[in-house]
Amino acid sequence: MDNKTVYKKTLTFSLRRLAWDLASFVVIVILAAAGFLLAEKLANSGLIGLAIGIVIGIIVVAIASHFISYVFKAGQIAMITKAVTEGKLPDDVYSEGKKIVKERFLTVAAYYAATNAIKGIFNQLGNAITSVGQAVGGDTGNAVGSTISAVIQTIVNYLCDCCLGWVFYRKDKGAVKATLEGAVLFFKHGKTLLKNLGRVFGIGLLSLVVIGGVFFGIFYLISLAIPGVYNELANAISELSAEGSTDLEFLTNIQNLMLIVSGIGGVIMWGILHSTFVRPFILVGVLRNYIESGKDEAFTEKDFDELDKKSKKFQKLHAEAK
Repeated sequence: MDNKTVYKKTLTFSLRRLAWDLASFVVIVILAAAGFLLAEKLANSGLIGLAIGIVIGIIVVAIASHFISYVFKAGQIAMITKAVTEGKLPDDVYSEGKKIVKERFLTVAAYYAATNAIKGIFNQLGNAITSVGQAVGGDTGNAVGSTISAVIQTIVNYLCDCCLGWVFYRKDKGAVKATLEGAVLFFKHGKTLLKNLGRVFGIGLLSLVVIGGVFFGIFYLISLAIPGVYNELANAISELSAEGSTDLEFLTNIQNLMLIVSGIGGVIMWGILHSTFVRPFILVGVLRNYIESGKDEAFTEKDFDELDKKSKKFQKLHAEAK
């Protein structure tokens, strides 16, 4: 199966994930609006109510996502792995994906324990690289360090998904052992696995410009249609600024508020659509390279010992697996 076919056949996870993300976004917006209106009516403190509503919405969504959305991501990775290793997929891809996730990780806690271990290992190794730029010193060093950090974090996110794919692939091994192998695999075949790096950042930037730009325009048009809401928000910010020492004059301008809100909305919608549709398309190719690079790999204890020196989290997990 080629990459395009694998992507299309596993698209059901993306569609379900999109529906969930949009529903989550709507819940946060509704709670934020309710908080603003209620606080404005009862205590003339709409901005505080808005903040409380957003926080409550994020908490509610985060708790629900912990038990629901992980199936979409893990199931999709499991099915992509199955497709690139076996060359075929079942008719009911979604049900099979859920089944494999539950078989590999008997509980939600087991899934998050494995993914947190994966992220911890790669983040720790990435931080070591980031510190090189920061060591330059001064503003230049911080700028270099921040840029490297952003690049490393993007790479780490893909590596974590690939490593999770390896855990599904190595079903004859325990999840911990397979996780260790996945980390070793990258450091033995790093050049091969990063050959799509230009494509990762190129497509990511293009999707930000296109998707983010389109939704920025949509949100700005909506903002122009409801100037009263922005008047209320600007007044609340003005009162807050007058009471405190923080200068928020920039935000009391309605046009500035519209631009900022539209920009935030555009970035949020880009994040949702990019991670739901664009990123899985990129991941298929990266994951295929990752799995194929390790199919014939003979892991030795020396390989694990080498990585013990680079990551304390890896060392701890390695000790637990022995």
